[in-house]
Parts: sequence; structure tokens; C-alpha cells
Amino acid sequence: MNDKRPGIPTYALLGVLALLFLYPIWWAISSSIKPAAEIISDPLGFNLGDATLDGYRAMLADVPIGTGFANTALVLAIKGGMTLFFCPLAGYAFAKYKFPGQDVLFGIVLLTLMLPTLVLIIPLLLEMSALGWVNTYKALILPGSIDAFSIFWMRQVIAAVPDELLDAGRVDGASEFGVFRRIVVPVIRPGLAGLAVLTMMNVYNDFVWPVVAVNDEKHQTLQVVLSTLAQNISGNRIGADFATVWSELLAASSIAMIPLLLVFILLQRHFINGILAGSVKG
Repeated sequence: MNDKRPGIPTYALLGVLALLFLYPIWWAISSSIKPAAEIISDPLGFNLGDATLDGYRAMLADVPIGTGFANTALVLAIKGGMTLFFCPLAGYAFAKYKFPGQDVLFGIVLLTLMLPTLVLIIPLLLEMSALGWVNTYKALILPGSIDAFSIFWMRQVIAAVPDELLDAGRVDGASEFGVFRRIVVPVIRPGLAGLAVLTMMNVYNDFVWPVVAVNDEKHQTLQVVLSTLAQNISGNRIGADFATVWSELLAASSIAMIPLLLVFILLQRHFINGILAGSVKG
């Protein structure tokens, strides 16, 4: 019987790759607690005895990062909820129902994946302006909440659900929505978990659309708040010390990384299972 387990060279290579991927995170976090002057004079060095939280204190005083977190959390909760509710329903319809023009409509949905985001920005902005939604949470939440990729993902996952299970539910008297809620949703939980992680990452890291849709501090998301701090590096803040601004930027970036790292660490098993579920052919 052949032993197909990975050997020591494979584990060694994976270990080196892991270190290469983790080093930028370590560098950002360790540099954020260094004295500001050392970030410039010794960017790769780190002395635990010199660790300081001055960069974090200055950043919290200069940057409305709490507002950015609150706005991002609001957008993530509502937009993510809409994605996880409506996209599985659309995927269910494409996967398990037959109706006139089904293939054409699904093809149009897939064609929208070929459109770059930058191509859609001006039409979307004109639409938001016509609706009077510029500088509102509606502009941040509604565009892209039901997207083609999520519909395609759910269609592929739901296509693998046996039709016999659905027929058994209908025979037992369940409504169509009842079949979806009681039979389909429990089966596709890995796919939903994977979609939830991807949706959170996309919404959390989104910068281009929020910076276009809102221009007041009240509605700025976390990534926009971080960008305003980055602009200080170019000298937009009069009298700002270059090293101090870098210290604040690294402190803010380190805090912004924490939620995504925690989510991925806690949900990595569900995310991997969801990726595998989404790869099933329909």
C-alpha cells in the first residue's frame, strides 16, 4: 500500500511559503509599536524593549477610526445580509427550476462578471445622484448587494442538491419557500459560509465605490478613513512629521487587519469547505 502523505520537503516548502506570507503582517504590527524615528532609520529591525503605543495614541486622536469601523459594520451587516438572503434564492431558481429564457437570463448574469468595476462607477454615480442617494448609506449598501458572482456561486452549490430531497419535501406538504428553507439551506451551509467570508472580505476592503459615493466624514467607511491618513504622508497635514505619520498609518492598518484575521482563523474550515462546495459542477 503506497503512502501518499506529503513528505518532509513538501512540509518544508509550505513552511517557507507560510513565513513569506506572514512576514508582511508581522512587519506591519511590529513596526506599529516601534518609536517613530526607528521606522525610518531601522525599518527591518525590532527591539521589544523599545516598544511603545505612542503611534496608536496619536492615531486615535487624529483619525476618526471609530466612525469608520461603525460605518463599515453597518454596511457589512445590511449588505451582507441581503447578499446571503437574495443570492441563494436566485441561485436556487436557476439551479432547480425550468422557465422560458432561463439560459439566456443566466448568460446575461454571467456576462456582467466581465464588466470591470471602474466601468460601472460613473453610471452608478449618476443613478445615485438622480435618486438623491449620494452621501447616504443607501449608496453604500444597495449597489452590488445582489451580485452576479454570488448568484453563480449559489447556483453551482445548489445544483449539487439531489432533486429527490426536494420532491420528498413537496410530497410532505412543504411550500416552495419551505423546501428552500428547511431542506436546501441546511445542505448548502458550507457554501453559504464560504460566500459569507468572501462577502465580508469584499465589503470590508472595498475602497473605490465608498470614496466615490460619499464625501463627508459622517458616512466614511474604514478604508476611506485609512486613505485620508495616508494622504498625510504626502504632506497634506501641515507640520506633520513624516516618521510620525507612518507610525500612525501602521497603527491604523494593524487595527484594521484584526477583524479579517480573526474571521479567517475562526472560519477557515468553513471557508475551505465552502470553496470545495462552490466548485461542484451544475
